[in-house]
Amino acid sequence: MLFFSICVALLAGSLVYSILTIIAARKYLASRLPPVPANPEPISILKPLSGLDLNLEANLRTFFDQEYPGFEILFAVRHDEDPAARVAAKLIREYPQIPARLLITGEPPYPNAKVYSLDRMLAAASHDLVVMSDSDIRVGPDLLKIAAAEFQDPQAGIGTCPYRAVAGDSFWSRLEAIGMNTDFMAGILVARMIEGMQFAVGPTIIARRHVLESIGGFNRLKDYLAEDFVMGQFAARAGHGVLLSSYVIEHHIGAADFRHNVAHRLRWVRSTRRSRPLGYLGQIFTMPLPLAILTVSFNPAWWPLLLLTVVLRYAAACAVAAGVLSSKVNWTLLPFEDLAAFCFWVAGFFGSTITWRGRRYRLLEDGRFEALDRSH
Repeated sequence: MLFFSICVALLAGSLVYSILTIIAARKYLASRLPPVPANPEPISILKPLSGLDLNLEANLRTFFDQEYPGFEILFAVRHDEDPAARVAAKLIREYPQIPARLLITGEPPYPNAKVYSLDRMLAAASHDLVVMSDSDIRVGPDLLKIAAAEFQDPQAGIGTCPYRAVAGDSFWSRLEAIGMNTDFMAGILVARMIEGMQFAVGPTIIARRHVLESIGGFNRLKDYLAEDFVMGQFAARAGHGVLLSSYVIEHHIGAADFRHNVAHRLRWVRSTRRSRPLGYLGQIFTMPLPLAILTVSFNPAWWPLLLLTVVLRYAAACAVAAGVLSSKVNWTLLPFEDLAAFCFWVAGFFGSTITWRGRRYRLLEDGRFEALDRSH
């Protein structure tokens, strides 16, 4: 009886969260974009690369095709034999009118290789406003226009771009994309509505150089796995504004098989638990369907509550995925993703090792991480 009562209480909180998600999505959509300035400031795009991601050339090309008067692109790879270097070099030759450079960084002296690449690129960048974007991102030609418009606000220091996950051909990729387009974005929207943006997330972040320098630069982020999260967290604590951009990017997550998908999702949940422990515990309220199934399994007479849960869950998913991200939702796969997400959430409380780009690391309790294989 006690466990049943706990399930009912958690489910009630989860249903409230679903309603908050719908409200938060509407509030986000109601926000107005400021006009693009007549003389927008120049922008530096920083692109860390590692390996030949699926459709890498098509992804990178969208950054060269920006309809913006003044911008530069910097790429960084560890070694010139990296196949991503050839792709970047090809595009640099194809777009001679765009100032673009490729940096060879060598091996990073600390765990987070991406942060090292960003640090090297920022040192070589020419402008104060920078867009940091991963290699699996695809954008429209107006990304920089929107960034310039939103960063006219002198209080804006860090910006997070919402992203629409685009799945590959595998079942596991499609399953994960559903979760990213519903649950993940929902959590950001609700946090934005309740407490404001106190963190940054995602594969594309916009920032002021002087803001990054004021929080200690990339040197302060070098030992964190979730460097994007703590970047925004440190900036907010320092009094800088952190905003959720109105620009939605595309995150092409590839077609990972079961083994690689599990490794990726375990890395995600284990790092999230250490980056925001209380928030991770509270994620139980973001899982209404598993909670409803548990509740009804203890007392089948409560089956109408399961129907209500399904309606609210689907309404919240539609408000975020379709309303905010303009993404289609596979309603058949959504329940399976909800159950998978619950299992991964439980798994996140156990274990401290992760695999990232073929290398193994140990996560520390404060969100930092260290290499287990130091031979590389």
